[in-house]
Amino acid sequence: MTPIVTKPRVWIAALATVVLAVAPSLAAETPRSGGTLTAIVQPEPVTLTPAANTAQPTQVIAANIFDGLVYYDLDLKPQPSLATSWTVAPDGLTISFKLRSGVRWHDGRSFSSADVKWSLENVWKTIHPRNKAIFENVSSVDTPDDHTVILHLAKPSLPILSVINGVGAPILPKHLYEGTDILNNPYNNKPVGTGAFVFKEWKKGEYIVLERNPTYWEPNRPYLDKVVFKIIPDAAARAAAIEKGEVQYAAFNPVPFRDVERLSKLPGLKVDTRGYDWLSPLLYLDLNVENSYLKDLRVRQAIAHALDKDAIAKVVWYGFGKPAISPVPSTLTTFHDARVPTYPFDPKKAEALLDEAGFKRGADGVRFTLNHDFLPYGDDYKRTGEYLKQALKRVGIDINIRSQDSAAFIKRVYADRDFDISSSWNGAFPDPQIGVVRAYWSGWLGTKTPWTNGSGYRNAEVDGLIQAAAIEGDPAKRVDDFKRFQQIVLRDLPTLPLLELRFFTIHASGLKDVVLQADQSYGSLKNAWFETPPAQN
Repeated sequence: MTPIVTKPRVWIAALATVVLAVAPSLAAETPRSGGTLTAIVQPEPVTLTPAANTAQPTQVIAANIFDGLVYYDLDLKPQPSLATSWTVAPDGLTISFKLRSGVRWHDGRSFSSADVKWSLENVWKTIHPRNKAIFENVSSVDTPDDHTVILHLAKPSLPILSVINGVGAPILPKHLYEGTDILNNPYNNKPVGTGAFVFKEWKKGEYIVLERNPTYWEPNRPYLDKVVFKIIPDAAARAAAIEKGEVQYAAFNPVPFRDVERLSKLPGLKVDTRGYDWLSPLLYLDLNVENSYLKDLRVRQAIAHALDKDAIAKVVWYGFGKPAISPVPSTLTTFHDARVPTYPFDPKKAEALLDEAGFKRGADGVRFTLNHDFLPYGDDYKRTGEYLKQALKRVGIDINIRSQDSAAFIKRVYADRDFDISSSWNGAFPDPQIGVVRAYWSGWLGTKTPWTNGSGYRNAEVDGLIQAAAIEGDPAKRVDDFKRFQQIVLRDLPTLPLLELRFFTIHASGLKDVVLQADQSYGSLKNAWFETPPAQN
């Protein structure tokens, strides 16, 4: 019998009977080759290349097409991928990578150190939403031969080794991108990588097909012949497809929470919460500080006091998350500050703050109206918006909920800034420098970059702390910087942390070795194999 284990984290006890996190088999099984895996990606990606778009659907697909320098094992330690080894100089100012020999791009051209150098200088340092700050102190890159890359840093950057997997620091083929408009390069939607699967077809609104890379550098990988990512917008239809066996793999909460317990008891399915540790996902509200009401700190504080995070966790998210107090999740134990300013559920205090701010109730009981745009990634986010509407109505704030597709959401929030409150989730990743500070650094304002500083927040001290932590070589001092950062941003409250999320994946029980990495949800399915391949997909 396969043992059932959970990661050593504190979650709501009731979940223990619902979520089955399955450990690798005690006795090694011999993988079998063959078969087509039908998976779900939801919603449909905007693009298939993670160079400038870090949206969840893009990365789920791209991770199978693009290899990184490393991947992260279940203990979050980097393991060799395109880099076979790496060394960091004692002063932290030089990082050297030895690259794997014999690797080819899907079009047959050889992969080399020139591709890494070009990607770092033209993608990671310039347009990648998370990496721009992390790699900005790389002053030069040497490539003494085709299989050696040496990064010279003006100042240390400790987070670099935590962000160099396939989607964290995507390596693009220099020969297809050099001299082009990278963001509009046609290969963004017919990507050419070095990964285990080769892009074959994208039929918009229906499916994306990847095929086995017959010349992949890792012996016997991948085991699957083909992966078909289906686009199924309706949550009930996704659940039905999984239950019928028409789909064998679906990540990122693919079905309504009310269906999880029932599906987890079916003998042909497994519900697995592993593979998300690299992300440390956090649900939050961006409060547009340029809005005439929200620019008043007392209004932002009132909204925080009006929301019952316990209820959001237990009722709205069915326990698949726990209340968050900081944008640095408690899972980042080194950096998390549990003593930040908090805003306990207190509707009376919320009302008092709104009165004090001068926004009295009108004859209809309404103080003012705000628009709320929720991340269009499924019913979970819509229900969060509905809870927000109900909770804020109690304190006299009327909420108009707006829904749209992913492209419209990104444009409205991050380009047009035509919103009042938005809800979304971000990955914190193993270091706050990677996934947290992007929501607060004023340097992102005006760049229209998705998932960066949606609130419009500006604070010189916060900017200074972010920049100091980026180049601080002393780990203890970086921790101090991030704890001071948390104190300020929780005081100013441009963004309200709601929940530390716990995503789940559903897969066929006969699909083996589907989760072997801490970054599996954004990782390759190259190790997955069927005991008995489905007859037809």
